[in-house]
Amino acid sequence: MGKKQLLMMIFTGVLLLGAAFPLHSVNAEEGAEVKGAALLAKKQLSVKELQVPSPAARFTYNSGLNFEYPDAVRGIYVTGPSAGGAKMKELTDLVEQTELNAMVIDIKEDHGNITFEPEEGSPYAEVAEPFIDDPRKMLEELEAKGIYPIARVVVFKDSLLAEKRPDLSFTQNGQVWKNGKGESFVNPFMEEVWEYNVELAKTAAEMGFEEIQYDYVRFPEGFDSRDDILEYGQGKYGDMEMDNVQKRVQAVTDFVEFARNELEYYGVDVSVDIFGYAATITEAPNIGQNFSKISSNVDVISAMIYPSHWGPYFGISKPDTEPYNLINEYAKVETEVLNQLEDQPTSRPWLQDFEAPWLYSGATKQYGKAEVEAQIKALNENGINEFLLWNAGNNYTRNVDYTP
Repeated sequence: MGKKQLLMMIFTGVLLLGAAFPLHSVNAEEGAEVKGAALLAKKQLSVKELQVPSPAARFTYNSGLNFEYPDAVRGIYVTGPSAGGAKMKELTDLVEQTELNAMVIDIKEDHGNITFEPEEGSPYAEVAEPFIDDPRKMLEELEAKGIYPIARVVVFKDSLLAEKRPDLSFTQNGQVWKNGKGESFVNPFMEEVWEYNVELAKTAAEMGFEEIQYDYVRFPEGFDSRDDILEYGQGKYGDMEMDNVQKRVQAVTDFVEFARNELEYYGVDVSVDIFGYAATITEAPNIGQNFSKISSNVDVISAMIYPSHWGPYFGISKPDTEPYNLINEYAKVETEVLNQLEDQPTSRPWLQDFEAPWLYSGATKQYGKAEVEAQIKALNENGINEFLLWNAGNNYTRNVDYTP
């Protein structure tokens, strides 16, 4: 059950309780007595004694759409162009005709563009690529088809914001730093960057998305080796008595906690994509990801565990060629880590539905029905029933049994 459904059930229960036990009617004399007693009680009650209602008892935003949380989310990734183009019918047909039931749709993609036309005067107007003409209409169609919608928001990889605001990025010799792929990041220490992304997430929640999924919640890869040559601010973290590694971990963790708190009113679930290897170590010091700390601040944790993205690991020399074994070994480790948390998030890993030709000098290992099913089977056998499938072009394998 999603957070929004739980809150609505509690609110409905409060209304029903009020109807079952109405206030007694009183005459004028009794009313005056009651009123006097109430005023006396008010004077005697200090501000400190007033109790703030629990989050579950507060009103939450109602988008007007109603999505049921599936028995277990089984979803696919959908780009902005796909969501707003002819391919969307093909993808919705795939979900409707199989055991799939969810879509992760780009709202802010890897370069920094948002995928819809914002309201006039919006701070996101300059970065809009309105692939999705009418997001609300799209969501209404997903509601009618029973497809659970998740909004993907890429956070700290944002070349557009970095170029526009170098002060929110990392610079070298007066220029915005780019990685080997020509991509720029914005600075996780900067709270203005947090707000920029969270406000966009609120817009997605108002549209009717049931969940916000944050991706690239980290510093650039290999940051530690560049730390002494890049120029950047540390905001409030500059005065903290901890080394730069721990400052990075603290900033990333704080962003996740901030994002979840800010979205509480909207009743949406919050999820974060994270490198799979982060679960196998205490923390990933270069990029600031601590698996346990991030997991403690989200509703859903989505580890990216594509076999192609691992070097030799778990005693497997070529993980891309052994999808079942890789996922099986990873799931054991993740489960052990999550079991140590007081409030466990739902585990919903990203699985591979694509080939990785860059790993091979000869024939590439093909990923088809058997390879996709093998990954799902490995998760299921370890008690993990939710998953997401990644294919950058949104070309997913056909005839897969998604509940093997």
